Amino acid sequence: MLRYLPIRKIHARQVLDSRGNPTVEVEVTVGEGVIGINGYTARAMVPSGASTGKFEAVELRDQEKDKYLGLGVEKAVQNVNTKIAEAVLGENALNQMYIDQILQYTDGTDNKGNLGANATLGVSMAVARASAMAMRIPLYQYLGGCHASRLPVPMMNILNGGCHADNTVDLQEFMIMPLGTDCFPEALRMSAEIYQHLKCILRQRNMNTGVGDEGGFAPDVKDSRQVLELIMEAIEKSGYQPGKEIGIAIDAAASELYDEERGVYVFPGESQMTGEEVLRDSGEMIHYYQTLAQDFPVVSLEDGLHEDDWEGWKNLTKALGSHLQLVGDDLFVTNIKRLGCGIRLDAANAILIKVNQIGTVTEALDAVEMAHRAGYRSVISHRSGETEDPFIADLAVATGAGQIKTGAPCRSERNAKYNQLLRIHEHLGGLAIYQNPFS
Repeated sequence: MLRYLPIRKIHARQVLDSRGNPTVEVEVTVGEGVIGINGYTARAMVPSGASTGKFEAVELRDQEKDKYLGLGVEKAVQNVNTKIAEAVLGENALNQMYIDQILQYTDGTDNKGNLGANATLGVSMAVARASAMAMRIPLYQYLGGCHASRLPVPMMNILNGGCHADNTVDLQEFMIMPLGTDCFPEALRMSAEIYQHLKCILRQRNMNTGVGDEGGFAPDVKDSRQVLELIMEAIEKSGYQPGKEIGIAIDAAASELYDEERGVYVFPGESQMTGEEVLRDSGEMIHYYQTLAQDFPVVSLEDGLHEDDWEGWKNLTKALGSHLQLVGDDLFVTNIKRLGCGIRLDAANAILIKVNQIGTVTEALDAVEMAHRAGYRSVISHRSGETEDPFIADLAVATGAGQIKTGAPCRSERNAKYNQLLRIHEHLGGLAIYQNPFS
């Protein structure tokens, strides 16, 4: 049995993500003997967010305005090729936790502020993938063990707003969740059909069918209620029952709407449509969500309030937590310290897991484990700036999270994850599990 797998080579480079911005790609070679002989080389690419929480780990950018508008990542690449390589070369790639501890120690900060989370994560992901290759098992089994068999329910983003689109929709994501089936391929088919029907509806009404960062349509719409009405129509025209076969999920990204000076949430799209400024305080936001959940089959709400409003989150959870999944993204940022605070305060009841928010695979796995121990659900998530790397598809199955956010069935960087889940479903065969996370 393979017990020691030395890291032989690490090399990083600057590549482009789905928004045309630079990101970090890392190649790791593991194995005995001369490089390239009896060795395994794996590659990992790091995603990047647009709507980012202020407590996220640092994404190191070059800030050179004459190159990629300051968004270059050559400093992070250099950190991989020098400081990180020096620290981990020769270490046992099979000990993921120890490798990730070395990355944290080499950085020396709580937020990856020295090396950059984009540098540490690229190495962490590539080491995991190379180890799985050397063990000759799928990545999801390497990370999750022999019992990893649960395929996630997609939270498919079919209409974009907020920071993900240049339109009048204030809330950031409107998603569908195929709950009324027992296998992933059918769930994906149902979702893709609804997406295509929504496109037809928008065309019939002479509304924009261009897409946002995550592949969802981005029309100008009066308000969130009209968005939900359009989605309900698309579900019904596809032949499915809203609430029974298809649930609706919302990512409000409320931190992006919050005006700290005035202590209110500003809705610029609604304001533009109505001709007068639309403002809501914390209590009004909770009531706003209550009415939407009463009138539409909303099953999940992400980032309903801003990242510092712990008291508001407690009130939101009291009001809606018994019948709605309340997901903390900016609130928790895949960080066990912030998640632990939320658990103690009974704030939210689910966590969004974004590997680049924390900077190593192990820390992301720790956050999932803490959430599940506390009875919180977890949702594995992409970022708006994505790559063709399907790592999070394997991570979703490895953790048994049961839910994944990876965008619309549009744009290859999104479909790469769905297609990987189809492959995993096929590999598992009759062992594959797909179930409603709310049942």
